[in-house]
Amino acid sequence: MNNRRFMLTVSAVLLANTVARGGQAADPAAGEAVFKSQCSICHSVQPGRNQVGPSLAGIVGRPAGQVANFHYSPANKNSGLTWDQATLDRYLTNPSAVVPHTIMTYGGLKDADKRANLIAYLASLH
Repeated sequence: MNNRRFMLTVSAVLLANTVARGGQAADPAAGEAVFKSQCSICHSVQPGRNQVGPSLAGIVGRPAGQVANFHYSPANKNSGLTWDQATLDRYLTNPSAVVPHTIMTYGGLKDADKRANLIAYLASLH
């Protein structure tokens, strides 16, 4: 991804998060703390480092089920989703509602501010 496309992607995510939060910008640093407390037990942010879950490096803009050397559930692999801000927001709220039969055993992150911060952090991982 070239630098201009990356900056446009990050800008779009941050703008969408700002609008979704009533004008308050999402905080990637706060999102990193959410990642560490909610996600890091199963996911890495290092490219190519899969754990119980796939690496989340570069997730924003990536089609679902496409990390090399990770065994996805058929539900995730065949979902047809692309992990943009809106899709991540819905998925992180309730994974099994967005991808029925997913093997990700996570009940969801109900706090909208924490989700927005987490998504801002994930958008920074390029």
